[in-house]
Amino acid sequence: MQYVVLAADYDGTIAYNGVVDDRTIAALTRLRASSRRLILATGRELPDLERVMPRLDLFERVVAENGALLYRPQSREERVLADPPPPRFVELLREFGVSPLSAGHAIVATWHPNEDAVLQAIRELGLELQIVFNKGAVMVLPAGVNKESGLRAALDELEISPLNCVGVGDAENDNAMLELCGAKVAVANALDSVKETALIVTPGARGAGVVELIERILATDLAELDESSPRQQIALAALPDGNGELHYSPQRHNLLLAGTSGGGKSTLVTGLLERLHARGFQFCLVDPEGDYEELEIAVTLGGQDTPPTPERVAELLRKLGANVVANLLGVKLEDRPGSFIMLMAEIGKLRARTGRPHVVVIDEAHHVLPACIDPSAEIPAEAKGLIFVTVEPTALSPRIVGLVDRVIAVGEEPGSVLAEFCHIAGLPDPAFDGSLERGEMATLSRDDPQPRRLRVIPPSSMHRRHVRKYAKGTLGEEKSFYFRGPDGRLNLRAQNLMLFVQLAEGVDDATWEHHRRRGDYSQWIADSIKDDNLAQEVGAVERGELAVAEAKAAIRKAIERRYTLPA
Repeated sequence: MQYVVLAADYDGTIAYNGVVDDRTIAALTRLRASSRRLILATGRELPDLERVMPRLDLFERVVAENGALLYRPQSREERVLADPPPPRFVELLREFGVSPLSAGHAIVATWHPNEDAVLQAIRELGLELQIVFNKGAVMVLPAGVNKESGLRAALDELEISPLNCVGVGDAENDNAMLELCGAKVAVANALDSVKETALIVTPGARGAGVVELIERILATDLAELDESSPRQQIALAALPDGNGELHYSPQRHNLLLAGTSGGGKSTLVTGLLERLHARGFQFCLVDPEGDYEELEIAVTLGGQDTPPTPERVAELLRKLGANVVANLLGVKLEDRPGSFIMLMAEIGKLRARTGRPHVVVIDEAHHVLPACIDPSAEIPAEAKGLIFVTVEPTALSPRIVGLVDRVIAVGEEPGSVLAEFCHIAGLPDPAFDGSLERGEMATLSRDDPQPRRLRVIPPSSMHRRHVRKYAKGTLGEEKSFYFRGPDGRLNLRAQNLMLFVQLAEGVDDATWEHHRRRGDYSQWIADSIKDDNLAQEVGAVERGELAVAEAKAAIRKAIERRYTLPA
């Protein structure tokens, strides 16, 4: 369920002449019964609203006074979101003969054509106030206070992202609120300025239109709008000619990214995470190997010595805008599937209530979802917003592959990756021939099974390369590089890049060339350092014809361009 809350205007939207009819009340009740939430946003003052609308109990929050007051109907608590204007302002309006005139906690309201007198009073007193119009109504509020700011406060209290909110309204004071929402809807009687930017204009007016909208939410969760909603789309890849991008809906689709080490998986994932974050999507990255612990747009929980607890991960994810990397490096290999299942159980509870995190990325997915297990309880068939990253589709549970909407292949033998996926998914043989150039990917989807060759959109900044474990930290024994030589007499361990460079300078030519001819350096960088670009550059040096001293210097320079090694 993507849309977990409906935010609705009152007058002219759910109400006609101040009254909400029984059919609209029944539809609002049905929406609440579907485990969704309701927020009411109005320019009215609360006492006036309570007088005309007896069923405020249907709403978890009421944004009143055009964003200046937040009301919790269940507890009858009020939270004032803005400072009131000075008493002299209202006195001066009365002296100017402004009528009708009312003042709430922070709003001062009247009707057209009194806006000229209001503006004159603001100027005379030198106040930082704004005039907001609602058809014939004239409302005065502190600068920056509107239905958008009030709705944001309500969503924050409910721990719900605006991306998971449908907004519906009819007048100019609804525009800012609707712009905040993941889906914006106008009723048939709305002003043209509201209709022009709406994804949906309901056939019916006022309450009848809201009833139509609710029935559509209950039937489809508005999934049919995704392709036409820029708010719910992000770029997945660039077209080969550079003229455009392939987009996808993060909350509606599951991706499988597969390919050999050093093929560009981490580059693709990092760029995708950057774009998700930039568009307001929250992600949780399950990181079995500790490869993303320095990702700057996320908080890392867990490490080599301390596994993250599912409860702590869920607690942090409750905060809007907080991306989390769950580092499972401290979990034994055989225990990782169980730890992942417990983590997904906690994430599932949060998603059911709030729709967040919008995307869950499972790196090295074969560690936690191997082919031998069936995680049907923690990852149900309807689960969306998942990205599985692995070496090949057959390494995963077939049921997991069955959840995937689109496969992306990188690295060597992309045709094999696509073919494996199609075989498991029951799709025709993709017949993708050839290799990929650096920065390319191959992809197909269930809806479009014809393979496409696209360009990876690189991240604006890769993992932070300064002062991180790969430069001067301590990799585990299984992740370290060992200079052993052609006859295995040596056992020189490089547990980070600094030691690798130092040891490389001192080893004899025979040892150096032995590992170089085998491609051991690039393979280690791809598998343990997880730097695909560096692995490709080092691999080119390995395959080249440089002399030993020149090859050592070229690899050292390649490392130093990406990492700041201690002096």
